[in-house]
Amino acid sequence: MLNCELGAEAEIAENLKRLDNVVDVYETIGAHDMLVRLETENFEKVREIITWNIKNMAKVRSTVTLVRKE
Repeated sequence: MLNCELGAEAEIAENLKRLDNVVDVYETIGAHDMLVRLETENFEKVREIITWNIKNMAKVRSTVTLVRKE
């Protein structure tokens, strides 16, 4: 889940959809602005994508990560 600058939702959603491991991007209403679903082979890849790609995107203010193990 992430929070972004007001009005930047569409731009960020398009940038997120270009990332290889991003499966779904949903704009939300409430405590967070978006829900982003990633599919990766391990947690280290999730950490890498969030740290180096998502958090470094312009206008992204914060992220919260939830992990579902199968």
